[in-house]
Amino acid sequence: MVSKESRQKVRVKKHRRMRNHLSGTAQRPRLAVFRSNNHMYAQIIDDTVGNTLVAASTLEKDVKAELEKTNNVDAAAYLGTVIAKRAVEKGIKEVVFDRGGFIYQGKIAALADAAREAGLEF
Repeated sequence: MVSKESRQKVRVKKHRRMRNHLSGTAQRPRLAVFRSNNHMYAQIIDDTVGNTLVAASTLEKDVKAELEKTNNVDAAAYLGTVIAKRAVEKGIKEVVFDRGGFIYQGKIAALADAAREAGLEF
């Protein structure tokens, strides 16, 4: 009988493999996305020094107040615009997109598209 690895283990394995090729610098930091069952989180990270430059999540009061639900595609799109606006205010225009091992569709794609429309380039 063939046993399957859990989806979480597969995702973490994919993310570790991707991180061998992706890293954020001061000129082009990394936009890391994490999606849980209830919320989404996005950070812009400079990996050379290990600092988070900008962060946003659906847990924040001002973001949560604008949303009907915190775990759907609309929430992801709104979070993408929020993180992009905060990044542009700090002078960050170009990033490397780190999807965190998640498949690029649905919420992850909505966040990425909204961030692009709000001024981030990747």
